[in-house]
Amino acid sequence: MSTEIKRKGRFGPLYKGHEGQYSWLLHRVTGLAIILFLFAHVVDTAVVGWGPDAYNRVASVYHNPFIRMLELGLVAAVLYHSFNGVKIMLIDFFPRLTRHIRFLDIATAVLFVGSMIPITWIMGSAIVELLLEG
Repeated sequence: MSTEIKRKGRFGPLYKGHEGQYSWLLHRVTGLAIILFLFAHVVDTAVVGWGPDAYNRVASVYHNPFIRMLELGLVAAVLYHSFNGVKIMLIDFFPRLTRHIRFLDIATAVLFVGSMIPITWIMGSAIVELLLEG
């Protein structure tokens, strides 16, 4: 008999997630973030109906460093969501790849981080410039 004690949370045993759980969660969260951005984008574009002055006031918000950080987050969400989506499609079309799911999860993470390094450098330097100007 095992003497290992199972930790319990409020609603049952605690689940120690693996890459697949975090991949699933991040895919949902990034998808939601992209949908929220699309909604905001439709709304701010619709302001053009009130004239160029109204649109220019709304568009000036995008020169705020905090909003630029949110844009960087949006780019990260789109990249992760797309890389993970390709992984999901590969598994759907080639079910034998499920044997290599851990490798695919790691490859997705490496592609994401590798892509975000230059993007963060480029967008981050523009954010720093805005901070130094203001």
